[in-house]
Amino acid sequence: MQAKKETATIRGDVVPFQTKMAQAAQMLIAIAEHFSTAPILTVTDSWFGNNGLWKPAHKAIGSRFNILSRLRCNNVLYDRPEKRKPKQRGRNKKYGQRLGAATDMAKTVQQKARSYTVNLYGKQREVRAYSRVVMLKTLKRPVQVVWVFRRTQWIALFTTDLSLSVTQIIEYYGARWKIESGFKELKQDIGSQKSQCRNAQAVTNHLNFCMMATTLTWIYADRLKTDPERRHKVKGRASFAFSDIRRIIAEAALDPGFERVCPKYSSSPVNSVVAVLLRMVA
Repeated sequence: MQAKKETATIRGDVVPFQTKMAQAAQMLIAIAEHFSTAPILTVTDSWFGNNGLWKPAHKAIGSRFNILSRLRCNNVLYDRPEKRKPKQRGRNKKYGQRLGAATDMAKTVQQKARSYTVNLYGKQREVRAYSRVVMLKTLKRPVQVVWVFRRTQWIALFTTDLSLSVTQIIEYYGARWKIESGFKELKQDIGSQKSQCRNAQAVTNHLNFCMMATTLTWIYADRLKTDPERRHKVKGRASFAFSDIRRIIAEAALDPGFERVCPKYSSSPVNSVVAVLLRMVA
């Protein structure tokens, strides 16, 4: 499916068509402008881990911007160029010897991997990993690549931040799954993907309402004195789910005392909590 390159108008302003990559870079630049002195480490999947995101973001943000992503198995890696020799003529080489694709190198470095203890998905786990700094042509710069080996599978991660440890790289990328879970909650549980809106401003408002609902749900969960019981139990998983919090909120909303906070009948809706939240979103 291909999107048409047409312009949209929001409140009289013309908004030109942007690809997902361009939108992602624009949002990162806006975040970096707000946190003007903080380092920015962007953790992405392999789709965003290329020069399409890196080049515009790094150009605008500078050296405090770095990326951590999954390396595609067919990405070709090169050694770092040798140091310039005395009286050497010509330009310095940008890339050293060709090392091969990530898959080929995985077979070579697996024997050199060592054990690391990392915090993944809420548990301390033992993984075997190997790290090496190489040149990546897709970003045209040196990156640190970490091959992580588990029983019968492996993945390769890379980052432009050469100061990160192997443990940090694995844990940061592992934490990305929480973001994917958040997308699922926002789209399916709250219903952001079921919008029937037909203009850009309405779609934006709908998404803002859904994000507000998701945020309020987790704030409510954080203030509970005890963890709620998981309705659909999963073997080996003791934590509660997003749907469990929604069920508790629904039960609380049916309680007669809830009308003190959100009254059904009020001659002055300006004073209600709902009206305040609506103004915040607007």
